[in-house]
Order: sequence, then structure tokens, then C-alpha cells
Amino acid sequence: MSLNLVWHVENPNELCVDAAQKQQPRWKFVGLLLAMGLGLLGTASVAENASNPLAAVNNTDFRLQGKSADAGDTYDFFIDGAYMVTPRLKLKYELHYLSTDVIGTRENGLEKLVLKPIYFPSEGQLSGGWGYRTAVGFDLIIDLGDQAKGIGIGTNQFAPLVGVAFSHANSGWTLIPLAQHFTDIGEGPDISQTSGRLIALKPFGDANWFKVDAKIPYDWENETWPITAEFQIGRTIRDGIGLYADALVGVGADRPYDWGLGVGLRLNY
Repeated sequence: MSLNLVWHVENPNELCVDAAQKQQPRWKFVGLLLAMGLGLLGTASVAENASNPLAAVNNTDFRLQGKSADAGDTYDFFIDGAYMVTPRLKLKYELHYLSTDVIGTRENGLEKLVLKPIYFPSEGQLSGGWGYRTAVGFDLIIDLGDQAKGIGIGTNQFAPLVGVAFSHANSGWTLIPLAQHFTDIGEGPDISQTSGRLIALKPFGDANWFKVDAKIPYDWENETWPITAEFQIGRTIRDGIGLYADALVGVGADRPYDWGLGVGLRLNY
């Protein structure tokens, strides 16, 4: 079985693997996101689907997400990409820039840098048309923010992970369960959070995909469950270029946001 368990829409049988004066700008932003998201459906095959974090692909995504919470609204502008260093070693990276009014005034600045090496130890075939790929790795999360501005995560973090991607040759589904533990490193607040994550990804039509990404963390310091879910619909508009829209939902105590919307531009190479 090939290492590349990524969806190719041309052949779906291939294997893959977050006050009143705020309301007006908020809803202008929501309207813009909805218009861009609906525009996806009118555009006209994803050679690679980087929405699968365990796919062996090279990509750079430019993303914008608006998130609403009781404390205020936050707009997250970030680069989210990956590079295959070797056929079994992938390096994912994120760089986040925030605009937020959680302290009562609008503040802007870099929030964090995330470096995530992922190694694929094994892959193979299971019964019933399923293939699998295993993965181990970690997140190195570097705090770049200023807490006085309400930006940043407070401390650097380290988060080892394990996971596996199951892909079905006939139905086109990819199911990706992951487990990860986040802990603080260096100065700052104590962080201890264990997270389960389940991603379901499915191509449909000529060049479209749909993804659900549910994160269920347990915060050992605060004894809370800040659960979030992301729903994504996307389309490849031409070779190497894709567009997608996100809907975000937060539930549970200490959730990072109540709801949000986002858009993204993907470059595959």
C-alpha cells in the first residue's frame, strides 16, 4: 500500500488517510464569511486533501477565523501548512496573528507558533476494504503573545500525540482518532490537558470535501471539558488550489469560544 493515504477526487477509490458597540462589525464580518463560503459551492478536484493531518502532502493554507465569546470577539489570521521531510516524516506548522477586544479595547499581535513533527511508523490493509496509517509526534507551541493585550497562551507548551488514520477504498471515508497531552514548559501558568480528537473526512461530487473535527479535552488543572467542533466544506477550484469554509462550535465550561466562522485558501505543491 502506498504511503500517500490522501484523497484523489478524480479516483475516489484511492486511499487517503473560539456589547452593543461590537455587534455591527461582528455581523459585517459574519456576512463576509458567509458570502465567501457560499461562493465555494459555485466554483469548479482536489489532488491532495491536507484537511487530513496524517496525509503525506505538502501544502500552505492561509486562514481567517472569527470567534465569538462572552469576553469578546477574536479574529484569528494564521498560516497552516505542512512539508514532507521524508516519505515517513511530516512537519506541520502554524503561525497565528490575533485581533481581539477581550480586554475592552481592540488589540492586535502575534499569538503563537506551532511546530508539529509527525512520524508514520507503519501502514497496511485491514479487512473490509479499510487501510490504515499510524502516527506519532508532538506539538511544540511557542507563546508569542502579550497577556496585557489579551493575546497569547501564557506559556510555552509541549504536547506528544499518537493517532491512526483509517481510510475506506470504496466509500471514500477517512476516520482519524488522535490522543494528545498538553503540558507547560518554562515560566507561566500550569497547563495539564489531555485531549481526544476524532476527524471524519469525506470527498463528494467532482471536487468537494466535507470534514468534522471534534476535540474533547479534559483540563486537569480546572477540572473542565472545553469541547470544540469544527465543520468544514471545501472545493478544489483548479489543480493545486482549494477554498473552504469553517463553522465552529464550543461547548462545556471554559470553552475558548461559543461559535465562529472561517474561510481558507489552500495551496498544494
